[in-house]
Amino acid sequence: MTASNDMPERPLPPAPKPERPRDEAGRPLRAGEANRLHLPDFDSMTLEECHEEAIRLFDASNYFGAHEAWETCWGFAKGTEEEDFFKGLAQLGAGYTHWIRGNPHGVRALLGRAMARIGTHGSPHRGLDVDAWIRRMEDLRAQAGAAQRNGTPLPPLEAHPVPQG
Repeated sequence: MTASNDMPERPLPPAPKPERPRDEAGRPLRAGEANRLHLPDFDSMTLEECHEEAIRLFDASNYFGAHEAWETCWGFAKGTEEEDFFKGLAQLGAGYTHWIRGNPHGVRALLGRAMARIGTHGSPHRGLDVDAWIRRMEDLRAQAGAAQRNGTPLPPLEAHPVPQG
């Protein structure tokens, strides 16, 4: 604790999320079913550790895991200038998750929100090439829009690592 205001020197972690069984794409399963998605305990990590783990998970095409890690970062960053950035990254992970789940409307909505949030921070930011990611999200949103308009399934998602900058 600091002497001046009894506030912790580092932000408190967000409230832990309830445990819930999920499939490999992060979809909730019925209570009692075996969990098929195993993720680290993000709540026990620092913001920096969660961010690094999110990048690792994203690069491994575990987009729901990356979403969860960045969502924890967002909780750590509440009330700071980084809050919107991490909320945008969490939405980015969720947008990619919707692609894997075959939901073009979800892809367009979440990647649009992600672009609006992370795009305001300049590039690079926190070691990420934000501009490259914006271009990638624009392309994915266009593909999802075409699939939605044509009533066709989303094509397989090409794995691309997090653009570092």
